[in-house]
Amino acid sequence: MIKVIPAIDLIDGQNVRLKQGDYEQKSLMQRTPQEAIEFYSQFQQVARIHIIDLIGAKAQEVKEMQLISELKNLTDLPLQIGGGLRDEESITNYAKQGIDYFIIGTRAIIDIEWLREMTSLYPGRIFVGLDARVNQIYINGWTEDSGITVDQYLPLIEDLPLAGIIYTDINKDGMDQGPNFENTARINGLTRHKVIASGGVRNKDDLDRLFKLGISEAVVGKAGHKPDFWDNIV
Repeated sequence: MIKVIPAIDLIDGQNVRLKQGDYEQKSLMQRTPQEAIEFYSQFQQVARIHIIDLIGAKAQEVKEMQLISELKNLTDLPLQIGGGLRDEESITNYAKQGIDYFIIGTRAIIDIEWLREMTSLYPGRIFVGLDARVNQIYINGWTEDSGITVDQYLPLIEDLPLAGIIYTDINKDGMDQGPNFENTARINGLTRHKVIASGGVRNKDDLDRLFKLGISEAVVGKAGHKPDFWDNIV
């Protein structure tokens, strides 16, 4: 069975969801970040909890470190955190607070040598956040086209000691249309790194289909707030 990684997206201390990464299409989730992390921690299928500092991603610097540190103390599960991680100091500060894994998006895309240095300092603890509209990678909180495709990028990081790659199809995120199954499977076949599906997961059927395609973990956002989602997978 595929492992589930529930998502908590933060804006100004609130638990929110966006549609296709659009900050103007923000909806408030029914549970606070604190309530959400305690809710998710009860399920056996949860491998880790995925927390994104959305304002940090857009502002290009960490904004929610204090809250994320508080959330860490509410669960025994590992956390993978992202949003605004652009320098060694921010990663080190999170590491000192017991954060397990770090998701690096923009700078991992545009500065491979820096990523190489960070993975040497934190081997097996860094996920590359590969956020794309199908194959075109976007950066800075999904607001800018990087000019780099997924296929161009993957060979550049193949030899790095990553924890894995989190592939999000922005067009699918928050849309209740299911993941981009085809491209997720294709990307999984292009790299030795573990590929984690993200964006659009609706239900157990989506998870089962991803698992059959060779995907062992999936980030789940809005669907994870629905009790019947968990009734069907536990």
